[in-house]
Amino acid sequence: MRILLWHGYLLGGTGSNVYTRQLAREWSRAGHDVTVLSQESRPEAYDLGGASTLQPDVGGFLPVFVVDRYDGFDDVRRVPDCTREELERWVEANAAAVRGLLPADIVFTNHVLLGGPVGAASGAPFAVKAHGSELEYAMRGRPDLGAWGAEALSAARATFVGSGHIREVLTEVCGAIERVHEVPPGVDVELWRPEERPTALAALLAEARLDAPNPGNAEERLPDAGNAARFETFLDGDLPTVVYFGKLIEQKGVHVLLEALRGVNARAVVVGFGPERAALESQAVAEGVRALFTGPLEHRHLRHLLALADTCVVPSVFPEAFGMVAAEAAAAGWRRSPRSSRRSYRLRSGRSSRSRPATPAPCTSGSPGCSPSPRRIARRCARRCVGSPKSGGAGPASRAVCSISPSDTVSLGVGRPAFGTRRAAPLWEGKRRLAFPLHG
Repeated sequence: MRILLWHGYLLGGTGSNVYTRQLAREWSRAGHDVTVLSQESRPEAYDLGGASTLQPDVGGFLPVFVVDRYDGFDDVRRVPDCTREELERWVEANAAAVRGLLPADIVFTNHVLLGGPVGAASGAPFAVKAHGSELEYAMRGRPDLGAWGAEALSAARATFVGSGHIREVLTEVCGAIERVHEVPPGVDVELWRPEERPTALAALLAEARLDAPNPGNAEERLPDAGNAARFETFLDGDLPTVVYFGKLIEQKGVHVLLEALRGVNARAVVVGFGPERAALESQAVAEGVRALFTGPLEHRHLRHLLALADTCVVPSVFPEAFGMVAAEAAAAGWRRSPRSSRRSYRLRSGRSSRSRPATPAPCTSGSPGCSPSPRRIARRCARRCVGSPKSGGAGPASRAVCSISPSDTVSLGVGRPAFGTRRAAPLWEGKRRLAFPLHG
């Protein structure tokens, strides 16, 4: 099949970016003729499986869901802060680029907005992948944007969602949508594998030495300068290690994690970039938390870093679209902590099996044995991960992935009200490679 894969942003650094490039690679490896349209200026830096690439000319304007710095763009604004006319011009610029590559069997676009309108304006058969970012950060609370998304999806051959939770959110934001298919995303099982710690440390240091120069950490989308030496020093010894990797924005709840680690005999490795980094670094110092901020890391680093950690924490204070952190950690040989999840996933001796859903036991102000103090609630959540018994068995399969539960975030009073009160989606809904059915 000839597939035009459209993504309005880059190919690294965030979930949907990585998702797009992995999808391109898997489809290309499967023998399809794939062209990726994105705003990535260095697509050659990524393994796309041989897919062709094109960067549409959008005139330096980029409508986003969370504002970051984007090199080469002089006008970056949140979608809700743009006029409909501005957004429609941007859609047409992208749709024109798609039309220039037709014919194709399918145009596959990311995000209800603005991917849905781009697909509709292409004039070709198209499908849309709905992510949580556009729905929660841009469209929720804006009936006009919800209606625009619904109009675009009504013309799509299919709309794909990664979980039942996102199916529900899509309905809440856009109304009833037909031809919605739930296909949980997956992980690269060739890359994410269990690994012994001595081997993992040597491999992590080797990968860090290959990083591109980043003098003064001027480029926030590159790993920090000198990470190899910093890792070697920081990870020396047997102190319990907590890992977070993701965007450094308020909604991801890293501030809650740092508050929780105050007074805990552990160290934290915080991986990622975003507007909250400086504030989080200051908070770590103020809280007396041993923390290493690394900048963003690629999967080639993270696969080894996870093997060196005792706990991987997903402290988001709003419902995630899909817990790819948990899925990747599971593939690397971790188990889910049953006190922080509704489902768990175990890998032992290189073989995987689903375990039965665990009943959550959230540590909330109303639970027996829990303090009503928000700060003590957070600390208890951290301690139950860092200080919890091993799962039995040896090696990487004994570590845990922990998330602060929705009930805990309500008790903590963190985040915006909508983030702390909505039901969280299961963070693992089955093991599946990155591939989508385009029909049916």
